Amino acid sequence: MVVNSDTDYSTAQKWRFTWEAQSHTPTLRLVLFTTDATFNPSLQCHNLSVKLISPISVLSVAWSDTDGAVPSLLSVPVPRVLVDGESPVIFRALNDHIEAKLCLLLPVNHPIHSCLPDDPQSLLPGASGPLNMQSDVESLSSRGEVDFYCRRCSFQLNRYPLRNFVEMPSANWREVADNWFGACCCSFGGISEKLVVRYANSYACSQGICLLSYTSVTLCKDDLLECTFPEVCEQKRCSSVADNLADEIVCKARITSGLTQESTATCSHTGQGICSFNENSRFGLNENEKLSVNLRQEASMNKPDNCDFSNSHPDSNGAEDVAITPNCCVHKTSFLGDEDTEILGNKRSFLNGFLEDVFMARSSNLSKDIDWHEFKCPQCTSLLGVYPCCEGLAPVDGGVRLFKCCISTCVPIGGPGDLFSNYTLEKMFANQLVEFASDESSFRFVIRELNTKYPGLQIVLLNPDTWSCFGSCTGTGDEIPKLQLQPIIKVLFSDCINGEETQLRMIEEWATKNSAENIFMLNQQVEELVRLLMSAKDKYPPSCGSLQRLILSSLQR
Repeated sequence: MVVNSDTDYSTAQKWRFTWEAQSHTPTLRLVLFTTDATFNPSLQCHNLSVKLISPISVLSVAWSDTDGAVPSLLSVPVPRVLVDGESPVIFRALNDHIEAKLCLLLPVNHPIHSCLPDDPQSLLPGASGPLNMQSDVESLSSRGEVDFYCRRCSFQLNRYPLRNFVEMPSANWREVADNWFGACCCSFGGISEKLVVRYANSYACSQGICLLSYTSVTLCKDDLLECTFPEVCEQKRCSSVADNLADEIVCKARITSGLTQESTATCSHTGQGICSFNENSRFGLNENEKLSVNLRQEASMNKPDNCDFSNSHPDSNGAEDVAITPNCCVHKTSFLGDEDTEILGNKRSFLNGFLEDVFMARSSNLSKDIDWHEFKCPQCTSLLGVYPCCEGLAPVDGGVRLFKCCISTCVPIGGPGDLFSNYTLEKMFANQLVEFASDESSFRFVIRELNTKYPGLQIVLLNPDTWSCFGSCTGTGDEIPKLQLQPIIKVLFSDCINGEETQLRMIEEWATKNSAENIFMLNQQVEELVRLLMSAKDKYPPSCGSLQRLILSSLQR
């Protein structure tokens, strides 16, 4: 904010502004407030006037004091947007801030902006764009050879340049397999179980291979410099959850799979085949290996003549090969060998996501038998990632997860060749939170510590699609700064890292009552998020700063 000479510089320094716009609304809103708690604009800003000076993109805000003798004038720079200069400026003075609204020709993220000679959303020098989270497998592979460095001290983390990059599946890849192939005999049910087993076995933390997800890279422990781990621990305790899940799928696959050349499903109601496929041509299996499906269908006794597939489920008890009922499908079957359905070693935990991306883990992707240990830089000891352990300090699967917000792909750090320069803890968290809200249709979350499961942050997502920028007053005669709107999420939050027992009990009750989703993160990252949120809350005046005992803040996307 530039201050006119009519306003004392020391007074002007206390004034701050925040611009905001919604993606779906062609309105730009200004909130102008002072850090002087004794100043009341509604009582002290007489003859308030707000005018847009289009040639220099400045909003002029003027008023006089109680006696009308001392005029004040503030010039607020307008961000790069398409303002409708013919529409009037709407403004008002409230108890602790001045509010003004400008009409825009188009919403701030309208596609036509990219066609303009001077795109309002093109990045200004020194500005960082919104984070487009992806695996980065193509960009890394195109480099040929890649080294990873600690973002804080530039220490090289890998022994040799990496050339092989593999994209990890999404968190719900098992559900996708079931949805694609179905769970009914008429929908090739049983194929997904076999593919799941093979899929799990295909992902390994091997030397020279880098596994990529949206938020992390997974390296084999033997590829890391100056890092020693004990031998892989005996995994007796780890079998209680992860292995039981794997055994269930293996048993199901053995019961429901065959080696016939072709599998044909026949509906007893019509007597006609309804599906036929050759697995060699579609799934690339061995020449002598074919898959068919055995499913037992349980039908309602009062509907003997209808093909009611809604009551069907796979036969998982192994008591019988197939149950033939008058209202479902019959399959010709034989059995697979054990080698076709065996999950290799440490891949069992992979089945339910136990060893997946844990930057922000959900309850469904955690195992009570897996502990997550922090992995720190060998040189500066800053946090770089995590690795899973079970009764020891060795990675269960031999892999270490490095968070993209903690590492770089080149030196100097943040240079033009750094593929991860746009990844920050703030942006990664904001994007993941929006994704979780979209998946679960829930906007209430409790962020818990990854291992202890204690609550550390209570958060409510208010608006996932806001554009904003803020600033404070500068001295007289300074050059008018150029502003650019950045995508943010607006949230309500409560810090409970060091909460008393009463506060923790209230959060647990709130989470249960509102069906809040639990998200698990490292304690150090939760503390950093709290610091970011506490810092961003100063962008709003006190009257807008809280709701229902929660603090209003924002995070950049």
